Parts: sequence; C-alpha cells; structure tokens
Amino acid sequence: MPGKSRIDASGAVHHVIIRGIERSSIFKNSKDYENFISRLALFLSETSTSCYAWALMKNHVHLLLRSGYVPLASFMRRLLTGYAQQFNRRYNRSGHLFQNRYKSFLCEEDPYLLELIRYIHLNPIRVGIAKDMSELEKFPWCGHGVITGMKKREWQDSSYVLSIFHEKQAVAIQAYYSFAEKGIAFGKRPDLIGGGLIRSAGGWVAVQDLRKSKEVFASDERILGSSAFVASVLGQANEDYEKKTIAALHGIDLVRLAAIVCDCFDLNPAILKSPSKQSHIARIRGIISYIAFDTLRLRGVDIARQLNVTPAAVSKLVAKGRADPSTEGIEKILYEKQ
Repeated sequence: MPGKSRIDASGAVHHVIIRGIERSSIFKNSKDYENFISRLALFLSETSTSCYAWALMKNHVHLLLRSGYVPLASFMRRLLTGYAQQFNRRYNRSGHLFQNRYKSFLCEEDPYLLELIRYIHLNPIRVGIAKDMSELEKFPWCGHGVITGMKKREWQDSSYVLSIFHEKQAVAIQAYYSFAEKGIAFGKRPDLIGGGLIRSAGGWVAVQDLRKSKEVFASDERILGSSAFVASVLGQANEDYEKKTIAALHGIDLVRLAAIVCDCFDLNPAILKSPSKQSHIARIRGIISYIAFDTLRLRGVDIARQLNVTPAAVSKLVAKGRADPSTEGIEKILYEKQ
C-alpha cells in the first residue's frame, strides 16, 4: 500500500528520520559527516529553514526542522540526493544509499518541541557511543554541545531553544542541561515515534480510555500532537490542496500570476526582472512570491528565476507578501480570472 502524501506548511516543525538502505552505513568517516553537515548548513541558509536538534549516527540521522519558504520534501530531496551522489562516487558504489521514504512527523510545538530536542540529542547515549552527559557534550555529530556552548555550529538555532528556558544564557544552558540529563532515564520513546492515535492520545492507556468513552479523536501517523492539533493540520492541508487545485484548473501559473498582480497595480510585468529596488516594485514582488509559494506551492528557485532575484531573497519577499494587506484581496481576484 502506498504511503500517504507528506503534510507540510511554512513554519511547521518536523522530526525527520533518515535511514540507510537495509540499515547500511551512510557515514564511514569524519569526511562523510562533515560533508553532510556542510550541505545541511548550506540548504538551511538558502531556504530559511531552522534546525533545533540533530544527531548523525552511523546508519541513520535525526533532524528537528522548522520549514522555511521551501517545502520540506524539496529541502530533503536536495540534501539527500547530493550527499548520496558524492558518497557513491567516493566509495565507487551505485544504487540507493537511503531508504526510499525518510520518515517525517509534523509536530505540535507545545509540549513536543523540547521533548524531541532532548530525545534526538540523547541518541548517542542510547546507542552507547557516548557513555554519559560529559561525553555527549563533546560528541561532534549531534547538536547537544552546540546548545551548551561547547561547540560552534552557526547554522543550528540554539538561541531559540535556550530562549525557551530562560532569558539569561548561562541560566538557560544550565536548565537545558538538567532537562536533557533527566531524559536518560526515559530510554526509548515510542510515544514520540509510534502510531498516530497512540502518539496523539499519549499512550495505550489513553487510547483504551478513549475507546470506552467513544469520544471522536483525530489522529494521523504523519502528525505528532493533540487531537485538536491533528484536526487543525489536516483541515489546513485540505484547504491548501483545494487552493492549489483551483489555481491549476484556472490555468494560473507563475507567469499568469505575475501578470494578474501587476495588472492590479497598473504595472508592466517586465519591470519585475529589472534591477530596480523601488519600494512599490519590492512590494509587488513580495505579493507574487507569497502567493506563488503558499497557493501554487512553487519552488523558491522557480520564483527567484521569474523575479530575477536570488533564492535567498525569496524568503524575505514571501514574508513581505504574507504581511501585505492587499494579498488576500488579490488571491480572490485570481479565482475570478478564467
């Protein structure tokens, strides 16, 4: 049976698990680890994706990401394809390196964000690579030491994690360290990576109680969160799919979108590709970028090419368009255009 399509949304938090095919090694030495990390750092920057936790093990990887303007599937495709190709060339091998479908769970921040950060960073202790918290802090292939200040990885968003614990960095680091250490006693956490209903309800006992009460409870194996959160995410996913389908039926692509938006502002679409940085042109580029990303679900590189800007600039334009009061009205106009 084919797997369900992935659920994503700009700003959503995802726990991603990548495994080597047939549990084979995906890292053979430090060069492999650093190669993966350098690619990860590059794509995080280019797509405005945030990384809160990570652990690179010999045959699998854990990442905790907040997606930026590029869908998670596109981000992961770039990351894994490039790494696999270089790995195969380096070791004169062919064929798949990773399991065909990496796992990804869209996560409710409260209460799961900190639990996942702790769970991911304790991986080296659970598998015996690091024997205690002192060794974990020095372990080079996970993000724990970055949060405590022992290592420098500019691309890891440790400041956001620490801000959850305390406004003063020294106090926050100590609080995080204590929180992480307490997680050792929990061992494996099937409630964080198990089946949808079990995970959403909080374990088998809660599931049994729900069945006795005959309460309607939303669950989905792709989502880690409460029933209300699951229902909200699925509702938004259906709405996004509907918007994209309507846009396709109306023949709205990126070129037509640009023409419609420019017509609303009495502007020649050709000027979008000019080097002009005038505020009203930047505003229109922002509206186009946001609708192209949010409604048409287009890739950042394609939006950048149409507007003659860099892919990195698209994320700023998307944010600008999202906040523009005219965007909603223009989206309605799109569906009136046949």
